[in-house]
Amino acid sequence: MTDQSSKARKVVVVEDDEDFMQLVRLILADLEIEVVPALSGRLGLEAIQAHKPDVVILDLMLPDMNGWEVYMQMRQDPPLADIPVIILTVLGTRHDRTFGTHVAKVHDYLLKPCLPSQLRQSVLSALA
Repeated sequence: MTDQSSKARKVVVVEDDEDFMQLVRLILADLEIEVVPALSGRLGLEAIQAHKPDVVILDLMLPDMNGWEVYMQMRQDPPLADIPVIILTVLGTRHDRTFGTHVAKVHDYLLKPCLPSQLRQSVLSALA
């Protein structure tokens, strides 16, 4: 097991809404987590590849490629394949949620706006 205490845990947040990105930073601020922002799907993939984060928080509606495309590319890349992904999106149909949790097997599927406690608990669960 690697020593996590010597390095900050990292979360890449792939979210194109800068205000919402700041809200996520604020919600996670006291958890001693380094938040790496990415404002598009391509930038998100680059950040995930560069930082190999402990968790990815991923919006599905992004300007250049959707969140599922980012997710599938992660799963096809062995160093990234096992990183827990939390979907945080406005897409909340039963089909979307069922696909996310049962087919794609994401760690969690949260709907915007979610309670800060829900997001914190999901991130802590993914880090455990």
